[in-house]
Amino acid sequence: MALKSEGFTEIDRATLESVLARETLNCKEMNLLEAALNWAAAECARQDIAPTPQNKREVMGNALYLIRIPTMTLEEFANGAAQKEILTQQETINIFFHFTANHKPSLQFPIKPRAGLKSQVCHRFQSCAYRSNQWRYRGRCDSIQFSVDRRIFVVGFGLYGSSNGAADYMVKIELKRLGRVLAENNTTFFSDGSSNTFHVYFDNPIQIEPESFYTASAILDGSELSYFGQEGMSEVTVGQVTFQFQCSSESTNGTGVQGGQIPELIFYGPTHDEL
Repeated sequence: MALKSEGFTEIDRATLESVLARETLNCKEMNLLEAALNWAAAECARQDIAPTPQNKREVMGNALYLIRIPTMTLEEFANGAAQKEILTQQETINIFFHFTANHKPSLQFPIKPRAGLKSQVCHRFQSCAYRSNQWRYRGRCDSIQFSVDRRIFVVGFGLYGSSNGAADYMVKIELKRLGRVLAENNTTFFSDGSSNTFHVYFDNPIQIEPESFYTASAILDGSELSYFGQEGMSEVTVGQVTFQFQCSSESTNGTGVQGGQIPELIFYGPTHDEL
């Protein structure tokens, strides 16, 4: 959203370079290239010159070489970056050789993908179990309320799967605040029959503000017999973030603070490394 905003085209070149150099960016390089080209077009207008590919390249300077074009897929490069007329013919040929040849030419562009943001996981149970007659999925809602003491971004949930051999599940995950749906996703996951959790994600991270309760919900449809969490904790600290959990009135399948489903919240947030 920031890259596509009008405000992005108004930053100075030093800021553009600091953004493009970031190791933690979590977006496609093609999006970065398009944002940089939008910035370059605006910079051409500020300098009162025509926004030709040559002039855009001129105003970008070395910022162009901070975009990790060789980490795109071959298809993204061929149908996107190579068509933008921003690269020289030799650069385009060299990058194609980088994708396809055994002997790769040296490039001015970084060839190592960005590390991106590292997600963290809040585990709210100390153990899990299964009993043949105790935990079933019948299309009912498993739900838990939580709050945090710092702003985070929730990206998905860890869920328990089948305790009766491998199985496929359909699941609807949902995140609400004050009854309003902030995000939902209908997806599937494969459970290998182990007590591992299986991660399911929203399409985009959801910003969670401190000191307000949110409701995490999951409705599973699939093999009924399942693992479930027990020895649940009402307070869990991960990195610099403390989670508080409480029962949700929307939970109709038995999930609560002490036990049940939704054992993990997957999120981006501050870590000890940032202290």
